[in-house]
Amino acid sequence: MGFADKLRGALEKTKNKPRVKWKRRPEILLLPTIPKPLHGVNPRTVLGSKWWDETRRAAYRSTEQHCITCGVHKYSAPRCLLDGHELYETDYLAGRLYYIETVPLCKTCHSYIHSGRLLMLFEEGKITKEEYDVTIAYGELVLKQARITIPPPSNEEFADWEDWRLVVNGKEYPPKNPKPT
Repeated sequence: MGFADKLRGALEKTKNKPRVKWKRRPEILLLPTIPKPLHGVNPRTVLGSKWWDETRRAAYRSTEQHCITCGVHKYSAPRCLLDGHELYETDYLAGRLYYIETVPLCKTCHSYIHSGRLLMLFEEGKITKEEYDVTIAYGELVLKQARITIPPPSNEEFADWEDWRLVVNGKEYPPKNPKPT
């Protein structure tokens, strides 16, 4: 059975399940990417591995070990794992990225969210074209089933590189790397 068949089967298993205490949130697949000045600056690095391990495990428990976007259980997912993914509110003009929460995602939905990285892995030959195409198609299918339309790219204005800050629990963290020249 190929990768696409495994994903299709996992998604099928989630369709007629009894209601659970948590709610699927497929719209998370459309959240914007982290602004480049803050690449490498995130709660798990600034707050440490103990905080990260506790936070992501709490996220997994919050959905009874299911992906919050597609609903697949971690043991039904093709790679049998969940990842923790941080959600943010972004103020592009002020250059602020506010940490909101951490949610559980299956590997495929997590790869879809990080589609820029996924494309880079494909271009570097680290994943196959099938893995790339299936991941993109899976994310689009999850959105289509939820009747969510992919919006056009945003043209919002950005703060200057050096003005960006990650905000976690009211504390601000600056960019890790200087602006490329």
